[in-house]
Amino acid sequence: MSTPDTAEADVVLLRPRAPLASVQGSLALDLTPRTAPPRPRLRSARSSDLVVVELATREHVDAFVGRFLQAVVEIGAGDRPVTQVLRHAVPEVYEDLTARARTVTAAAGSAPGQGRGPNPARPVVVGVRTALIRNDAVEASAHVRYGRRSRAVAARFEIVRDRWQCVALQMG
Repeated sequence: MSTPDTAEADVVLLRPRAPLASVQGSLALDLTPRTAPPRPRLRSARSSDLVVVELATREHVDAFVGRFLQAVVEIGAGDRPVTQVLRHAVPEVYEDLTARARTVTAAAGSAPGQGRGPNPARPVVVGVRTALIRNDAVEASAHVRYGRRSRAVAARFEIVRDRWQCVALQMG
């Protein structure tokens, strides 16, 4: 019989930990979080256009309006800083967005543009309709989803100082 000082112990080797894959299971689900919002469906109401413009120009305007409205709803929810739309909003619209962002984030106990926690219901622009009413004016409406709820946004854009700017904005 051996003493505890001279005892030989059986050593059991454990397998090293296997790294976790970003895709797990047989369905190959991507479990990484989505940070970018989906692109909205843009539908031009060409039948309600009061002026005729080139297709490329029309598509450029539609894309700008969709991006702007997505930014606006994220600002209104407190997920994006209001300064990102400074160049494309007249002072009245900019001040209204600033006040809305302050109100929402004060209620949530956070700062504007800093996000709202780990899993908030992010606003997503589902669809946008635009109508060109003059060569320098577009009216747009958007369908926005906040989790299970839907809201509407209406806006008017005009060319001010050689760039498209939002001159009126109504969020419902």
